[in-house]
Amino acid sequence: MIFLHGILGTRANWRGIARRFVKACPDWGAILVDLREHGDSLAQAPPHSLKTTAADVLGLEQALSLPVRGALGHSFGGKVALEWLAMRDMGAEIWLIDSSPSPKATEEASSVTAVVLTILEGLKKGWPSREAFVQSVVEAGQPEAIAQWLAMNLNRNEDGSRSFGPDLSAIRSLIEDYAKTDLWPMVESPPVGSTIHAVIGGRSAMFSRMDRARMQALAERDSRVFVHVLEDSDHWVHIDATDELVALLTSAAGEQP
Repeated sequence: MIFLHGILGTRANWRGIARRFVKACPDWGAILVDLREHGDSLAQAPPHSLKTTAADVLGLEQALSLPVRGALGHSFGGKVALEWLAMRDMGAEIWLIDSSPSPKATEEASSVTAVVLTILEGLKKGWPSREAFVQSVVEAGQPEAIAQWLAMNLNRNEDGSRSFGPDLSAIRSLIEDYAKTDLWPMVESPPVGSTIHAVIGGRSAMFSRMDRARMQALAERDSRVFVHVLEDSDHWVHIDATDELVALLTSAAGEQP
């Protein structure tokens, strides 16, 4: 199972859940991916889009010695998983973690992410320490938890200072392509041998009322599509409902080893 984070995340976001997943399902392994311009996957050649990001993942898959049978993607990563599925010559188990296939206005792609990106673009380009970066983000109006999460993207320079790793112009390009891309056709007609699990945060605005109804109607007529609503979760499903999400993953994997 390939785990794909959201915009401004890193592979470390999913380490704990991946460990619990493979412990409960020893027939599976997990690959945690830093998507282009995130984590350790910096300075990638443009264009920066969903398709090039999915092509990166496909290239990784082709370099592995074991078969990849599924992909889990949160938010932006969910659409990457669907694009990856479209590029393969076989089906897979896809987990969309609060990731609607619908196109959106750029500023709606993820309200938190859009605001954070604007803040980052307005900050200076270097900080004397991690703590100084966190303080600057908090002073810009973000909760400390968001600031600490963003700090996972900091690089340490030779003089001990910190700089933000991802190229923000590339991140904006990724968000813009993510926002305009409609991937319902892939959800509604996935390759043979595929299953689609849509995990929706009950308190999240990522899935509109129309999106939820459309996904539910699809699940009712197609046995390959499943909808799981975690009522007490917001967009950060892997944080708000960790145990419930692990239970879903391990239950489904147990049925489809």
